[in-house]
Amino acid sequence: MLMYPHIDPVAVQIGPLAVHWYGLTYLAAFGLFLLLGMRRLRHEPFASVQGAGAWSRKDVEDILFLGVMGVIIGGRLGYCLFYKPEYYLANPLDIFKVWQGGMSFHGGLLGVIASMTWFARSRSKPWLQVADFVAPCVPTGLAAGRIGNFINGELWGRLADPSLPWAMVFPHSGTMLPRHPSQIYQFLLEGLLLFVLLWFYARKERKPGQVAGMFLLGYGVLRFIAEYFREPDDFLGLLGLGLSMGQWLCTPMILGGAALWFWSHQHYSQTPATR
Repeated sequence: MLMYPHIDPVAVQIGPLAVHWYGLTYLAAFGLFLLLGMRRLRHEPFASVQGAGAWSRKDVEDILFLGVMGVIIGGRLGYCLFYKPEYYLANPLDIFKVWQGGMSFHGGLLGVIASMTWFARSRSKPWLQVADFVAPCVPTGLAAGRIGNFINGELWGRLADPSLPWAMVFPHSGTMLPRHPSQIYQFLLEGLLLFVLLWFYARKERKPGQVAGMFLLGYGVLRFIAEYFREPDDFLGLLGLGLSMGQWLCTPMILGGAALWFWSHQHYSQTPATR
């Protein structure tokens, strides 16, 4: 069995100022989004849009800023509403204690959707076009976040067979039993694999909404699978049908992504005369 390597969560300490690895992974995620967003400007249909609706570097920067706000606000509120609603209803001021931890991907996703809706309306751009632009640039940020989870020794996996070559003991879990390094699984699945599949899928011009639909479907399926190896939150455990909260939250993503893709395929395959 492997032992968790006890990585110091502080990357750099300068007097009272501590720079944490987790913060650096966020910076890496934002930097990767900016880099990929600039590359995305060369893809169709964005490269061919002319006039007032033309895409520019400033659009990428503004999307990044609004997306960060959506991730932080939505992620925090999503955690409070999805995971501990009774506690935060009784202690509403604790919602603002973000330093105590507690962020939800699915809440962050809703926050990003809200921020992209505002961006699309303020720039008079089609919302589906904005969603299709953003979707392929997201998985690398998710991959960076999972590396941060591993460095922090959090969100460890379920118990694993000791004979599994990469089974790992996470002392943070309170036991010395071997577990799946589920953070690495999620890094590989919903991070790197999803990025590769989605980026190559998006390089060819698709019908409006299909790239965004594939992101929702792909992330939902891969996260659903990864959740079978991730230890459920101790205050929730497994819910109905033996599924975790993460799996239940992924279910509408999978259905919504598939519905969006098929709707786009049907809607935009019709000629104007037959719509």
